[in-house]
Amino acid sequence: MNRTNWPRPALLTIGIALFFAGCGTPAKPPVTGDPPPLAHSDDAHPEEGPHHGHLIELGKEEYHAELAHDDKTKTVTVYLLDKEAKRGVAITDKEIVLNLLVDGKPLQAKLAANPQEGDPEGEASRFSITDETVLAACDAPKTTGRLRVTIAGKEYNGVVEIKAHEAHKH
Repeated sequence: MNRTNWPRPALLTIGIALFFAGCGTPAKPPVTGDPPPLAHSDDAHPEEGPHHGHLIELGKEEYHAELAHDDKTKTVTVYLLDKEAKRGVAITDKEIVLNLLVDGKPLQAKLAANPQEGDPEGEASRFSITDETVLAACDAPKTTGRLRVTIAGKEYNGVVEIKAHEAHKH
């Protein structure tokens, strides 16, 4: 019988290596900028707002804004929404400011209050502007920027990132 005598340190090293090979921490998913969707959860973050526009996170998802546009009327609209991005949140401001960067050029748009049915008197949850330049910026796939709005006395600056035109509905 031919038996190999392995030195104890070699056996110990091999045993430790095999143990740690099976006990590693799970691999983290690659970072792509968007978290993976939650399967069948009520807490899943919606991809678009109730008006089929781009969602903008305000705070740590304390509120949301939805950036939508209508090509026929050349109108860009921002809806202020609650934490779940489902119901309108009305504020007393008469306008909100949308600062965009389009092809490296800044563009500032002041959207006027346009109250919806159900908004309290003197408040609005919808703001809009009719402007071809702003509309074109909202159609440009690499437009970025910030939305500045005050809700309940706190100022929020949401990051605007326009996705490719084909990625959303009107």
